[in-house]
Amino acid sequence: MSTPPAAPSAADRSGADLATLAKGGRTNTMGFVVRLIARIPFLVIATRLYGAQALGRFASALVLIEIVALICSLGEKRGLAQRLSEGAGDDRAAETNLVYDGILLALLYSAVAAAVLLVFPEPMFPNGMNSDWDIWLVATIPAFAVTEILLAAQAYRFDIATTVRTRAVVEPWTISIAAGVFFYLPGTRDAGLALAFIASIYAGLLTALWPFLRTYGRPMGWRPQARAMLAMSGRAFPIVGADAIERGTRLLDIFILGLFAPPQAVGIYYAAQQIASLPQKLKTSFEPILSPVITRNLRVGNMEAIAAQVRQVGFWIIAVQLGIALVLGVPGEAVMGLWGPDYVAGTAALAFLLAAEVVASLAVVSESVLVYIARKRNLAISVGIIALQAGLTVALILAARNAGLGAGYEAAGAAGALMLALGASSLVKALLLSRLLEARVASWRWALVHAAAAAVVVGQAFTYLPEWAELLIGIPAVLGTYALVIWRRGFDENDKVLFRRNVVPKPDAPSA
Repeated sequence: MSTPPAAPSAADRSGADLATLAKGGRTNTMGFVVRLIARIPFLVIATRLYGAQALGRFASALVLIEIVALICSLGEKRGLAQRLSEGAGDDRAAETNLVYDGILLALLYSAVAAAVLLVFPEPMFPNGMNSDWDIWLVATIPAFAVTEILLAAQAYRFDIATTVRTRAVVEPWTISIAAGVFFYLPGTRDAGLALAFIASIYAGLLTALWPFLRTYGRPMGWRPQARAMLAMSGRAFPIVGADAIERGTRLLDIFILGLFAPPQAVGIYYAAQQIASLPQKLKTSFEPILSPVITRNLRVGNMEAIAAQVRQVGFWIIAVQLGIALVLGVPGEAVMGLWGPDYVAGTAALAFLLAAEVVASLAVVSESVLVYIARKRNLAISVGIIALQAGLTVALILAARNAGLGAGYEAAGAAGALMLALGASSLVKALLLSRLLEARVASWRWALVHAAAAAVVVGQAFTYLPEWAELLIGIPAVLGTYALVIWRRGFDENDKVLFRRNVVPKPDAPSA
């Protein structure tokens, strides 16, 4: 009589989870590099060809579009993993139908939202429109919302490569190429930014749709029920609110700038934000691979494993983000000068925005668990944080204006408010999660200070050289110095799994 295979031990499961997270982390880190390369052409085209004023109007319009699209996706970027793990079990057909429930509901909400904005477009354009074509930005709402759900469904099957292809390759290259083409086409120059954005979102949708159809296929025996749809909407509200507020903290500053500052200030700020948002995209790209691991541990009540995963992923994120912040922030004037002399005034805003993404790391990782175990409290904290940010943003912008300091300082005031608000969010959410899990979740290690200090010293030496040398030689020197110190003094064996393939660390590996 054969002996049944032994159930995997807790150590084996922990090692497997770590390997899964590391694989997703490697893929997303590569995706970040590709996204960085692809983002540069768009910034050059938008800043050099279209100018700060046109870029500022475009940025103001995107604020409402992105928030509304995120709400219409019903929080499925994180909520879908829980719905599938609880409602489908191992039934693949049931999984497929649950995903289509979310897609249908997102399309219904998107259609209503787009119709409302077509009738009342004024909130999208506080500084006016670049062209009459700008109103059709509302057509991206359903495409954006459905793409979020498709990518979350693929992530549940541990397919992160589709997210990288969609978000880091297809969308940024499409908007870059299309912006250049539309600028030189007769009759589309003023509408170029809006038309390029629309093209990029639909290109991303098609890129995500093809692998989704191969993975999940068409629904089988699918009969949407109105009562179930309403229940799904109600259950999604806390996650939707948290997602909208988390994204809103990155967009509220642009919206307020659009109300209180000229379009040029918004354009300068948007250029700085596009650089600083790259590490933010790296951070949020861990969420799809982290959500399935967390929900499966929640199902068996393994809270210590969840705390360990938060600590591990949190350190990976903050270590990489701090390195990115130093690489882009130390030569900040030279980096902003790439877009033109008018944008150098945004150097201080860039520094604050990069610092904001570093201090926000713990809040985002903590929230990836709180949305499942303390939804309402997490939402209440998020509401308080965005209210704090709004007050600080208005106060600092008006202070800069009253002092007559110029558009650059007004942009810096908005960025400083974001940094303070996100720092408060990280502190409060980490404390709450630590209490709920009854375990430490903080990812901080003193090696981060040592590595940052060494990188700053090296970077400052290159600021005395011409800008081309500061960028071409100084940036690799800063990155190399930081990487060397953090690798030797900050990374233990578990951390180094992020850079290895097909390796599961020993469960008793020491932690730093």
